[in-house]
Amino acid sequence: FVSAEVKNPDTIVIATIGDVDTLDPHFSYDTASGEIIYNVYENLIGYKGESVTDFVPLLATEVPSAENGLIRDDGKTYIFPIRKGVKFHNGYELTPEDVAYSFKRCMILDRTGGPSWMILDPLLGYESLEDLVRDKANVSDWDELFTEDGKLKPEYESVMQEIYEMIDKAVEVQGDKVIFHLAKPYPPFLNVLAQGAGWSAILSKKWCIEQGDWPGTPDEWWKYHDPQKEKDPLYEKMNGTGPFKLVEWRKGEYVKLERNENYWREPAKIKYVLIKKVDEWATRRMLLERGDADAVYVPRHYLPQIEKMEGVRIIRGLPTLAIETVLFNFNIRLEGNPYIGSGKLDGNGIPSDFFSDIHVRKGFCYLFDWDTYIKEVWRGEAVQPTGIIPKGLLGYNPDGPKYSFDMKRAEEEFRKAWNGKVWEKGFKFTILYNSGNEERKIAAEMLARNARKLNPKFKIEVRGVQWSTYLSDLTKGNLPLFIMGWLADYPDPHNFVQPFLSSRGTFMAYQGRKAVELAKAEFDELIEKAMMTNDPKEREKIYFELQRKEYEFAPHILLYQAMGVHVSRSWIKGWYYNPMRPGGDFYSLYKSEE
Repeated sequence: FVSAEVKNPDTIVIATIGDVDTLDPHFSYDTASGEIIYNVYENLIGYKGESVTDFVPLLATEVPSAENGLIRDDGKTYIFPIRKGVKFHNGYELTPEDVAYSFKRCMILDRTGGPSWMILDPLLGYESLEDLVRDKANVSDWDELFTEDGKLKPEYESVMQEIYEMIDKAVEVQGDKVIFHLAKPYPPFLNVLAQGAGWSAILSKKWCIEQGDWPGTPDEWWKYHDPQKEKDPLYEKMNGTGPFKLVEWRKGEYVKLERNENYWREPAKIKYVLIKKVDEWATRRMLLERGDADAVYVPRHYLPQIEKMEGVRIIRGLPTLAIETVLFNFNIRLEGNPYIGSGKLDGNGIPSDFFSDIHVRKGFCYLFDWDTYIKEVWRGEAVQPTGIIPKGLLGYNPDGPKYSFDMKRAEEEFRKAWNGKVWEKGFKFTILYNSGNEERKIAAEMLARNARKLNPKFKIEVRGVQWSTYLSDLTKGNLPLFIMGWLADYPDPHNFVQPFLSSRGTFMAYQGRKAVELAKAEFDELIEKAMMTNDPKEREKIYFELQRKEYEFAPHILLYQAMGVHVSRSWIKGWYYNPMRPGGDFYSLYKSEE
C-alpha cells in the first residue's frame, strides 16, 4: 500500500549508479559530474526547452547571430553582451572579466582526455594545448620544455609568452561585452558554449584565485596545465551563479544541493536536491516503490518490473544522440597478442592486416541481424543507423544505404576475401566486451554464431573483461575488432564524423595505420569541406556524400541508436527532455499530487 501523499515535498531524491568524478567544470567530462555542474554553474547561453538548435540568453543578454550583428567577419568574431546584477553564490558580482578568465582557464587547464579541445579548436586552431606547444617550440613532447626539477628551460620562455598571448587575445573584454576571436569559422561554436557544456561554464575569477587557482597572469601559466584531479583547486568546491548551491559532496555516497535564494531569475521551486549513488537495482527499485526516491536509473531489461508500479511514470522513446558501433582494427598488434591465435591466415588465427581487406569487413557487416537484436535486446526501443550521423541531427539521412542481415551476400564477400583464402582456410580470433555490458556481449555472440553457421571454419571466441583491461588492450592495438559507443558532446554532425571518420579522429587512431590511410584518401576532404560553410543545405549535401562513402568502405558496423527512457514518481512535475543535458534540470521541477 502506497499513499498518494507526496513524500519530502521540498526535496528531490535521485538514486543512480553514476560516480561523480570532479566538481571542476573545466575538468569534468562525464554525465554524473555534468549533472551537478549543470545546476550550480551557468553558461552564456542555453538551449530553449527541448530544442538542440534554438538558444536563449543566460549570462549573456543576447544570443549572437549574423542578423543582430553579434557574429561578424564571416563567422570568425562572436560578441556577447554580459548580464549585469548577477551574483555568484558567495556574493561576488559577475563581470565580463570573469567570463574571459573562465575561457582562458579552460584552455590552460586542458587536462589529458578532457573537454578543453572544444574551446581550443575554434579559438586557437589546435585540438590540444600540447599540440600547439609542440608546433611552436618544435619539440616532440611537452616535458622537453622543462628541467628535471620542473623549471621552464630559458630557451622556451619566448615561445610560452607567445602562446599565452594567443590565449589572451582569443577572448577580449570591451566594456560590458566579451568578444571571441576564432582561428577559423566554426559552425557549431554556439553549441560548444551552451548550458550543459561544463567546459564553457562561467567561474568567478576572484574566487578561483582565492582557492589557489591560475591568477589570470602570464607568469608561469603552464603550472596550471593538466593538473592531477585531486590536486585541482576546484576538485571539490563550487561557486556558480546557478539556481542551486553545493551543500556537500560525500564521495561514492551522495551529493546534496540547496536552492540559491539570491538567484537572478525566480528562485527554484524545490529547496533541496539529493543525488544518491545506489549500485544495487533491488535497492533502487524499493526506494522508488516506497516514494523515498523520486527518480531512479533503470537498466532496460528491468523495466517490466516497474511497469505496473503504482504512482510511477515511465516516459519512453526519447531520442538519444548516441551511436553504438563495431570497429575493425586494420593493423592488429601481433607481438604477445592473446586474441589472434597463430597470427596467420592458416585457419588457427588471423594476420595483423586481416580487416584491411574490404571483403572481410563487408562480410561481417552482412552477418549482423539487426531485427532480432533490436527486438530482443532493446525491446524495439532502438533503430538501425543509416550512417554515423544519428537521427535528430543535420546530415541524418533516413534513406541512406545500410547493410542488412544476409548470409548469401556475406558468403559472396568472404569468398572474395584474401583471394579466396579466408573461405578455404577459415580464421580464429577473440572479441572482448566490458563485463556487465549485456548489449555488447549479445552483439559479439551474434557475430560469432552467424560466422560459424556460415562456415564451420570461422571460429570466434567471446570474452568479458574489466573496463580497465578492455581500454588497455584497445590502446595497445590488441583488439581485432572492438565495440564502442559515442555520445554527442554538442549536437552537430561534426562531433560524429570527426571521431569516427577523420584520420585524426578518436577511433581511427585505434583502427590502425591502414585505416588512417583510408580516411585520408576518402573522408578527410569532405569532413573539412563541411566545416567551411555555415549553410545547412550545403553541409547536409556534403554529409550525405560522406556517409555514402562510409557505407562503401565499411570501416565499421553501425549497431544501433537507442531511445532513452525516463522513470520517476508521477508527483514530479515540470520534467522535459533535452538530449544535450547531462542529467536533470532541477530548476524546472516541483512536486505535486495533482
